[in-house]
Amino acid sequence: MDEIPQFSSNQRRGRAALSNPANRFDRLATVAEDDGWARDDDLPPLRTVVTDEVPRTVISRNTSPDLSFDRSINPYRGCEHGCIYCFARPSHAYLGMSPGLDFETRLIARPDAPTVLARELRARSYRCDTIAIGTNTDPYQPLEKDRQIMRGILCVLRDFRHPVAIVTKGTLIERDIDILSDMARDGLVRVGISVTTLDPATSRAMEPRVPAPARRLRTIERLSAAGIPVRVMVSPVVPALTDHELEPILTAARDAGAIAASSIVLRLPREVAGLFRDWLVEAYPDRAARIMNRVRELHGGRDYDPDFGHRMTGQGEWAALMKQRFDVACARLGLAKKLPPLRTDLFAPPPQTGDQLSLF
Repeated sequence: MDEIPQFSSNQRRGRAALSNPANRFDRLATVAEDDGWARDDDLPPLRTVVTDEVPRTVISRNTSPDLSFDRSINPYRGCEHGCIYCFARPSHAYLGMSPGLDFETRLIARPDAPTVLARELRARSYRCDTIAIGTNTDPYQPLEKDRQIMRGILCVLRDFRHPVAIVTKGTLIERDIDILSDMARDGLVRVGISVTTLDPATSRAMEPRVPAPARRLRTIERLSAAGIPVRVMVSPVVPALTDHELEPILTAARDAGAIAASSIVLRLPREVAGLFRDWLVEAYPDRAARIMNRVRELHGGRDYDPDFGHRMTGQGEWAALMKQRFDVACARLGLAKKLPPLRTDLFAPPPQTGDQLSLF
């Protein structure tokens, strides 16, 4: 007997995940069973629910040798963009929720993040270095339009003259060009825009609530025109689905004004592997097996190899070929693979009420 989907197609309309797998920390799992009474059209689509969190700290630290930064900020937990391949999905389990549909529909906002950040930056023990934002969940997901937490964080960073590197798929970043252009003039900001595919249909299937690829290219153009350094991120590269678009994406981004590029292969940690496999069978049944075979080839025969050094690049002949193609394309297009470091020497907490003013 086939397993009955946990959510109907009508309920998950506009979402990428097909189900809500059990939280790996839960002792018990719930399985939905069809009693013969419910129909798809009886159940309304899942709505986005937002809960506020009051954080004690907002700067997260890491010591990963694969990352170019040691600190980051997440204005939101969970992401309504709903990218099926998102490596951040397993982090929702730490909140007692599922990495599946919960990750896309049950979001956590941190409205006090700007205030908490200012307090952390004023600590005497704080040493300035670039803060990364958007490396887990997107700071410019739809929720930001109303909550404006990211804009508040940027205001703090601008006032403290603190460097920041932003990664996003959200075109809402254009709203903050006024702040970003000021910071860019002082060498305090760079932006990475993720473009996974140029095909609107593929994008809509993989990233149901992300702006269309052409719209993201327009964002690159607008940021670049404002003097903000932009890197295009061809990430993730999905073998046998989007890998043929590597050069066209780089070319389109360069033409839009990007000055640098990076690329990461598909990685499927923990629950993401099962979610992605289920999605593939429904979205691309004709090539699902081929795609997963190539993914496993990239990761030493497994759905995902978490070892440092090649978890983001993969291994084997296909990974080597992709790297060679990327290097050749970047050289031909004049795209840098690294941008100059942001300035840290300008960092200076602004005066606040109660501070003793200097006599000189």
